[in-house]
Amino acid sequence: MKKYITEFVATYLLIFCGVGACVINQHTSGAVGGGLGISITFGLIVTVLVYAFGEISGCFINPAITIGFAAAGLFDKKELIPFIGSQITGAIAACLTLKFLFPATQNFGMTLPAAGFGIWQAFIIEIILTFLLMAVVIFTAQSGNKTTQQLVGMCAGATVMLEAIFCGPITGASMNPARSLAPALVSGNLTDVWIYLTAPVIGACLAAWFWKTIKL
Repeated sequence: MKKYITEFVATYLLIFCGVGACVINQHTSGAVGGGLGISITFGLIVTVLVYAFGEISGCFINPAITIGFAAAGLFDKKELIPFIGSQITGAIAACLTLKFLFPATQNFGMTLPAAGFGIWQAFIIEIILTFLLMAVVIFTAQSGNKTTQQLVGMCAGATVMLEAIFCGPITGASMNPARSLAPALVSGNLTDVWIYLTAPVIGACLAAWFWKTIKL
């Protein structure tokens, strides 16, 4: 239960800070710093959460990454449902908190393909983004070098920040089904949410396959 509670709390904090940055940016006419400020917020919260909770649950805070590690044989598949359930409920709880605090908000930081871009463009981009994130995390975490392993939090946070900066304006740079599903449910708008539920999982599994291939 320690692991499940930790994943719930960590994902709650991820969404409260990251999606909260989107919401507060709307209500303060960009005081957070627009897309750049939101990207930095997501990157920093991922970094601090990994170092704070990584030793307890692994701090996956992302169903796609959890499934990716299971596909790589580094995570017990029996733990998938409780872990993913903890992550999704934590994300929903965070969005409900934001809705309570900022009831006038309409979309609560939903991830949607930008105007002028097709859904398949967004789908492919999300696969590539999650592939990169998963590859960075798994190669760093499973490195034989202890110094490299200690940098996994910084590497994961920097990757999230990097991808959010350059692809956030196009797809929202989700890379995380829980991050996209929770705002969609709370907003009552499931438009194109399938992209963010499937593409990150595909990207993470491809990266897991790549890691296993390189390892062998």
